[in-house]
Amino acid sequence: MDIRILEIAERELDEAVDYYNVESPGLGDEFLLQILDSLERIRRYSEAWQPISQHTRRWRVHRFPWGVIYQILESEILVVAVAHLHREPGYWQNRIP
Repeated sequence: MDIRILEIAERELDEAVDYYNVESPGLGDEFLLQILDSLERIRRYSEAWQPISQHTRRWRVHRFPWGVIYQILESEILVVAVAHLHREPGYWQNRIP
């Protein structure tokens, strides 16, 4: 199944990568690799991770306090947020179709 990432979620990812690279050169790249690995696992095993509402699930990113929030739709997986898990829980809920 294909994965589509909302533009706002892509911006969240870009901002996090930039932040981590400023904090420690190369750390943002490690974060990005973890996200890419997460997306591949979600694509392959989309129903394996924790449901946080009826149609929404969350994958916790390894080594970082972030989660990939996604929905399994009929023809695709929709990533609605790349969310820091210690800030503003549920801020992304208005993005759900």
